[in-house]
Amino acid sequence: MRPGLPPLHGLRFAFGTLSVLRVRVDRWDRPTAGAAMLWAPLVGLVLGATAAACGAAVSLLGGGPLTAAVAAVAVPAWLTRGLHLDGLADVADGLGSGKPAEDALRIMKQSDIGPFGVVTLVLVLLGQVAALAQAYGTGAWRGALAVVTAAVAARCALAWGCRRPVPPARPSGLGAAVAGTVNTPAAAAVTTGWALLLLGAAAFTHGPAAARYPVALLLGVGCGLLLLRRCVRRFGGITGDVLGALAETTATATLLALTLLPPTA
Repeated sequence: MRPGLPPLHGLRFAFGTLSVLRVRVDRWDRPTAGAAMLWAPLVGLVLGATAAACGAAVSLLGGGPLTAAVAAVAVPAWLTRGLHLDGLADVADGLGSGKPAEDALRIMKQSDIGPFGVVTLVLVLLGQVAALAQAYGTGAWRGALAVVTAAVAARCALAWGCRRPVPPARPSGLGAAVAGTVNTPAAAAVTTGWALLLLGAAAFTHGPAAARYPVALLLGVGCGLLLLRRCVRRFGGITGDVLGALAETTATATLLALTLLPPTA
């Protein structure tokens, strides 16, 4: 194994864990996992840009905003093997079970999806499609930027989910590998940096209304943190499923914020 640079190992870890892209991962230690969570928004940018391009292509080819929105939602699900959606369904079943933490975690680990998970998946996917359909209805570029904003916001939330005060709910698994590996200033710096990048990207075509995008990102991350707080109290910490649910909740809240914030100029 080549020593390499730890940040690059973290970047490989991020793409290898959070996407279907074939990336050689040489290190699985906790420092590398922490670096990966800080690199995660870059994974979101790549996946979001791919989904945005597909949605924009459908829109420009005359598929209509609804079809473009469906394409933009389907592509990330495929590029992540439905990892985050599966986590969302499992967490919904665990929270909805009303059982003690140990039993709820056992329910989450089962391969089947219960009624709470099914309903949650349907509502979340419908919300994402509806919000993106409205965005694509105002133009292919605005729809694409909404997709990218949601994808980046979802991965910014992962760093917050792995902050050092947050414990793992299980002694093993992805949650145990990444829990407590990120300090709060680093999570804040990464989120702020990506918010500013989105502001710059939107400013070229949106003018003063470009502020909607970083604001939506921050609101989305805030909603994700509310779910994180609930899960930590309910399960005693985080799991890989909790991180997946955190990402999907943040993405959905970001898209809804873009829909509800004052209209663009």
